[in-house]
Amino acid sequence: MDEIVFLWLNSFVGRVPAFDALIEFVVSDYLVPVTLALTLLALWFAGDTASRRRYQLGVIGAVFAVALSNGFIEILNNFVFRDRPFVHHEVSLLFYEPTDSSFPANTAAMAFGISAAVWVFNRGVGWILLAISALYAFSRVYAGVHYPLDVIAGGLIGVVAAGAGHVIARLLRPLIQIVLKAGRVVLLA
Repeated sequence: MDEIVFLWLNSFVGRVPAFDALIEFVVSDYLVPVTLALTLLALWFAGDTASRRRYQLGVIGAVFAVALSNGFIEILNNFVFRDRPFVHHEVSLLFYEPTDSSFPANTAAMAFGISAAVWVFNRGVGWILLAISALYAFSRVYAGVHYPLDVIAGGLIGVVAAGAGHVIARLLRPLIQIVLKAGRVVLLA
């Protein structure tokens, strides 16, 4: 079923050049990751004092989410390796040919991890980032570099990592507050 859905989606590549151009823009290694990083940076300095402190703790939770999801996937890929779709199928690629495991999609884990972590402390921005992450995940399948289950699994790993990152940030809150207080002295927090 996974391959059938992938092949169906990828069969649309080339039919609407403007849509393909949009997907090529979205699927890049830079647009969504940089957008997410800049959003975290903006949130770090956003709001009044009370909001800013809550946001900073949330941003630290997002960093934990990325670290946890990437670490988990790195370990998992030592045991599970799935070839990319273009290895076994004739695919219309809109992206370069990555050589790492297709499953789970670490790009989806990163995007959904950050987005879900932001959602925990800022629902409005979180929903926007989750929509961007869903578009990013779709673009990876449409562009021929992931199967649908790869991005679904990556997204789920990211969301679970966001929850764990939030818990870790809460548990380490006293230590984090000391570091943030020192950072405020030099206007970094």
